[in-house]
Amino acid sequence: MKAPTGEHRLCMNNDANLQKKTLLLLVVLVTLAFIWIMLPYYGAVFWAIILGILFTPIQRRLAQRFKWRRNITSLATLAICLVVAVLPMIIISALLVQEGAAVYKSIESGQWDIAGYVSQARQALPPSMQHMVDRLGLGNLDGLRERVTQWASAGGQVLASQAFYVGQGTFEVIVGFGVMLYLLYFFLRDGPDLIRRLRSAVPLAEHQKRRLQLKFTRVVRATVKGNMLVAMIQGALGGVMFWALGIPSSLLWAVLMAFLSLLPAVGAGVVWGPVALYFILSGPAWKGITLAAFGVFVIGLVDNVLRPVLVGKDTRLPDYLVLVSTLGGLSVFGLNGFVIGPLIASLFVSTWSLFAEQRKPLVLP
Repeated sequence: MKAPTGEHRLCMNNDANLQKKTLLLLVVLVTLAFIWIMLPYYGAVFWAIILGILFTPIQRRLAQRFKWRRNITSLATLAICLVVAVLPMIIISALLVQEGAAVYKSIESGQWDIAGYVSQARQALPPSMQHMVDRLGLGNLDGLRERVTQWASAGGQVLASQAFYVGQGTFEVIVGFGVMLYLLYFFLRDGPDLIRRLRSAVPLAEHQKRRLQLKFTRVVRATVKGNMLVAMIQGALGGVMFWALGIPSSLLWAVLMAFLSLLPAVGAGVVWGPVALYFILSGPAWKGITLAAFGVFVIGLVDNVLRPVLVGKDTRLPDYLVLVSTLGGLSVFGLNGFVIGPLIASLFVSTWSLFAEQRKPLVLP
């Protein structure tokens, strides 16, 4: 049998390269098509993956302790996830939408005179501070009162508009929730096999794939289990204090403080700070002093005490990167952006770190 000539080998290499390029193009096109058809339920798929990562350790412990099969342990873990994570969020969301609708009605009916509150707070300022406010261009009280009223009314209107969809239980919400639970069950049951298949298909070195996988799981657990737990504790503490001081719509303020607690350099102080200042200026002053002290020494310390324990220093991003990525994630992905934004930022930093290490020149002794 004759050995292949140089021209024949060149033809074989060209055919092999063409096949590889065709296969790569086919993989890209099919992947883009798959992403396109999954876009309507990307939130359900995303949260199924996130909850699967968070609750997989519980499934492993159940399997080790009771020696159950994977189907039974997956169902048991799914039930625990429903009780611990899903149902409380559904209840809180429904109550929040109802309270937001009530706030909107109060503003529209004039029961909440926000413009009067703004005017009263400005009149309580010393003359020197009033003069400073005028120099900053905030002296137009009518315009300022109108803007504050519009902002509050717009926020309440958004929540009120959502009340119809939550109350009606739209088909999309029900289907999305069912898809999430269905996928979560299979992620819990077949997660390790899926991860091994994905890792084998990624054309990277084994240590690079392992590093990216560990970074992904750590960031997910840190963001959801750590940051969101800290935010919920801060929001709950603030809501309880608002309720104790007789401030209306304490649940609405609690949720707002919880969301803002996820943002570094912003935090829950954006909510309780102006309220405390209003009470100090307009009275009763003891409410403002109590709220300010509670905010600084209780709500503020939760972040410094619990976050390093729950999140860990090795998974934390710089505060400026967390702020920008969270705001960007919110603008692109909505509420899911609280998790997607920092996750993409962390993977961005990790990927470029791997690339930089690979590009380092070899130093000869």
